[in-house]
Amino acid sequence: MDNPSHTSEIILHERQWEVYSSNARFRVLVAGRRFGKTELALVEILRAVQGRGRMVWYVGPTDRQSKRILWDRLKTLTQRWWSKRPTEKPQRIDLKWGSTIMVTGAFIPDSLRGDGLDFVVLDEFASLRPEAWQEVLRPMVTDRLGRALFIGTPKGRNHFYDQFEYGKTDPNWAVFQFTTQQGGLVQDTELADVEREVASEYYKQEFEGDFAVGGKNRAYFSFDRTKHVKPVKFDMMRPLVWSIDFNVNPMCMLIMQRVDDMIHVLEEIVIKPDANTEAACDAFLVRALKYHSQASWQVLPLTVQIYGDASGNQRRTSGVSTDWALIKQFFTKWRGNFVTEYYTATINPGVRERVACVTSRLSNSHLDARLLVDPSCLELIKDLEQVTWRLDSTGAPTGELDKTDKARTHASDALGYFVSQVFPLKPPIGHQSSGRLL
Repeated sequence: MDNPSHTSEIILHERQWEVYSSNARFRVLVAGRRFGKTELALVEILRAVQGRGRMVWYVGPTDRQSKRILWDRLKTLTQRWWSKRPTEKPQRIDLKWGSTIMVTGAFIPDSLRGDGLDFVVLDEFASLRPEAWQEVLRPMVTDRLGRALFIGTPKGRNHFYDQFEYGKTDPNWAVFQFTTQQGGLVQDTELADVEREVASEYYKQEFEGDFAVGGKNRAYFSFDRTKHVKPVKFDMMRPLVWSIDFNVNPMCMLIMQRVDDMIHVLEEIVIKPDANTEAACDAFLVRALKYHSQASWQVLPLTVQIYGDASGNQRRTSGVSTDWALIKQFFTKWRGNFVTEYYTATINPGVRERVACVTSRLSNSHLDARLLVDPSCLELIKDLEQVTWRLDSTGAPTGELDKTDKARTHASDALGYFVSQVFPLKPPIGHQSSGRLL
C-alpha cells in the first residue's frame, strides 16, 4: 500500500502529523471546526487496516452522518484494494488481504455490539452517547488490544471533556487540543470575520476548541467552576440538609447547609446500581454521624432537615412502606442523635421552575453567587455543566431536560427539590411550609 500519511489526495499538516505520530493506544483530539479532523481520520483508517484480518471501524453520531462525512472519500481511496464491491447497508469495505472497514453510527449504541476491533475512530465524540464507548466499543477492543482515536469539537463539559481529562492521567492515553487557526486550512482574515460576526462563546467553542464554554441549550447556563466550586465546611451551629432524588440507578442525594442567603453543598451520595431506600439511609447515616461528632459538644442532637422527590410518597422500595415512610422509620432509631424535620411536597415543582430556582442561586441580577459546591461533588458539578434542554424536531428547546445520558439530571434534581422549596421564585399566596418536627 501507499504511505497512508501521504497519498495523492491527503497530505497531513504539522498538527495532524503530531497526532498521527503518537504511539499512545488511545488518543483524544479536540479541535476547532475545519481543522482537518476528517482527513486525519481517513489516513488513520488506511494505516490501521494494513495487515491481514484486521477489523477497523469509523463511528459517528448516526449512520447517515457517518456516510456523509467520509464514506465516498473512503471508497475512492481504497478502490484498488477491494476484494469485492462495498456494501451500502451496512457500509462495509472488504479488502483483498482479508481486512474490513466498517462505517457506522452510534445512535443506538447496542446495535454496535459484535466482534473484536483492531482500531476505531469515534468522530464527533461530544455528540455520541457516552455508553457507545464505555459499554459497547471499549469491550470490543479488549481481546485484540485494539486502539482508538476520539475526535471532535467540544459541546460544553460533557463526556468528551471527561474523556479528555482522563487521558491526561493515564500513560496509555494521549490528548491533543488545537484551534482552527492551528490547522492552517482557514485563512486568518476569514477567522477574524467570523469572530466579529458570531457570539464570543460560540467562537471559543467552535473555532478554538474551548471546553470552558457551555453547550447549546445548557440548563444551568450560569454555573461557573471558578465561581461556584470551592471547599465548604460544616457549620456545627446550623442544621444539616439532606435532599434526595428517588431514582433507582443511580440514586443521588446531597448533604447541604443553608448559611443565611447562601447554600453550601458539603457532599453528595451516589448509590448504584439498583439502589433502595434502606441503602440510602445507611449511606446517609455514615456521613451524618461524622457531622454529629463534630457538633455534639455544642449541639445535641443534630437537626436534620429532609427534602426530596415527591414521588417518594408513592414509590415503594419494599412491598409495604413508601420511601418517605421508610426514612421516618429509620430515624426513630436515632432520636437521641438527630432531630428530623421533613419538608415533603405533595407534587414536584415543574422542571422549568426547579431549574430557574437553582439558576437564580447561581447568579442574580447583581451576578452574586449564592451557591457553593464542594469539589468532591463530582456528579453535581457534571450536571450543572452538562445538563441541557431536550430539543424538538425543529431544534427548538422543549420544557424537558435531555436525559440521553442516564447518569445526568439526578444530582441536580436533588438540589432543585431543596432550592425550589426554600428559595421559590414566586411563593404561592398563603404558602406555608409543610415541614414538621417529629
